[in-house]
Amino acid sequence: MDRIKKALTEKGKKVFIPYIMAGDGGLEALKERLIFLQNSGADAIEIGIPFSDPVADGPTIQKAGLRALAHGTTVKKVLKDIAAYKTEIKVPLIFMTYANPVIAYGIEAFATDAANAGISGCIIPDLPLEEEDLVLAPFEQNDLALIRLVTLTTPKERIRKIAATATGFIYAVTVTGITGSRTKFSDDLAEFLSYVKSVSSVPVLAGFGVSTAEQVEEVCRHCDGVIVGSKIIDLFEQDNLEEMKKLILSVEKI
Repeated sequence: MDRIKKALTEKGKKVFIPYIMAGDGGLEALKERLIFLQNSGADAIEIGIPFSDPVADGPTIQKAGLRALAHGTTVKKVLKDIAAYKTEIKVPLIFMTYANPVIAYGIEAFATDAANAGISGCIIPDLPLEEEDLVLAPFEQNDLALIRLVTLTTPKERIRKIAATATGFIYAVTVTGITGSRTKFSDDLAEFLSYVKSVSSVPVLAGFGVSTAEQVEEVCRHCDGVIVGSKIIDLFEQDNLEEMKKLILSVEKI
């Protein structure tokens, strides 16, 4: 489970993790997009698994999920696809999914198949700390990090508890609400990120609402890096790969 932490800290710079939806554009597009993001400087890549009830996702990611489902994308197909070319992917891959698909797949089978496909960790936003025992043993047995989230409204005592045994990195949610681009962050964001970083022994990455190079710089002043999803999906839709490269490389200037 230290694979993610090592990858995010060994370069000694701010981190950029793009998010893409598996199956958006067809599952055949996934490898090409992963390779492109890797070659463009991504430090890790978050892969969304389409789900019919994505409570944390905003309109852009929800639409991407619907497109992926229309292409017949399933967890099993995604894992089989990635397993076929996993040796070509050198950066950590992190699944973003929900509890229901993992349980439906079979938790032990999911953990084993994810590890065999080269997945390094999972984000399960609707799985609270108190319910983690459901997946912890099979995840640990398969060296699969469970990435925890904290939000602007999470009490400090709970943040400390979440950080105490965190693996991979902590996902600090920068907004109150769902994913999607924002024009302005809360005045409390800097204090929030600084506090999470002060109590965490793993990197702290901020996500939700980050969509411009200026926002990347603003957020990275107070944490170890950013996760960008909706903007990456939009840029793939627009086939604007040059703009995507610039956004990913914006962390190099910080």
